[in-house]
Amino acid sequence: MIMDRGNADAGEMDEAALLRGRAGLLSRRSFLVGAGALGLAGCATSDGMSLAEAAKVYGPVPEEKFPIPAVDVSKVDPKYYRRTVRYDTKEAPGTIIVDPGNYYVYRVEDDGNATRYGANVGRDGFRWSGDAYVGRKSEWATWTPPREMIKRQPEAAKWARGMPGGLDNPLGARTLHLYQNGAYTLYTIYASLDPDSIGNGITSGCVGLLTQDMMHLYSRTPVKTKVVVLPA
Repeated sequence: MIMDRGNADAGEMDEAALLRGRAGLLSRRSFLVGAGALGLAGCATSDGMSLAEAAKVYGPVPEEKFPIPAVDVSKVDPKYYRRTVRYDTKEAPGTIIVDPGNYYVYRVEDDGNATRYGANVGRDGFRWSGDAYVGRKSEWATWTPPREMIKRQPEAAKWARGMPGGLDNPLGARTLHLYQNGAYTLYTIYASLDPDSIGNGITSGCVGLLTQDMMHLYSRTPVKTKVVVLPA
């Protein structure tokens, strides 16, 4: 695990994906936490969104500091659209559960339900399982590449002192920073502008949601929220 304690926003990205821009396949920093998650299952309780409904849910967000464009929902499999599902778990309401094998993130709700979001996850060889918690939250966070990345990709040196928040920033509009035992792991759940990434393993371990979904989850997630990552 790469850890740069001198900068809390440093992290590892897929080497082939560095700085491809908002339409590119931006990967994110990996994160590794302890084992012990329970295998849980979710099933849909209602029909999913139509394409027209999805276009509204994933429409532009012009009032943001950096106006967020609409998602091209035709590039997202409808099974990954946000929806409420029945979900059998002993975890408390508010808990975030990541199911990397099926490319879903769940927020546990009351009465046996959960809000389910489509996600991208770590590629083969970088998947993990275990528990963590949200240690802090960021809007339009600064991203700083670690020294190890700069050695591999000298073009990243221009951001050695930090890439300001913005649409091209790998951390996106909203970031949940994952901690374990009081220490920042350098690993995150982040906002992605790339619809093609949803339902794929592209990162070194981080979990990405469409920006509109990430903003929805972020607004309902306080610091100290438990995060459970299931085995892939």
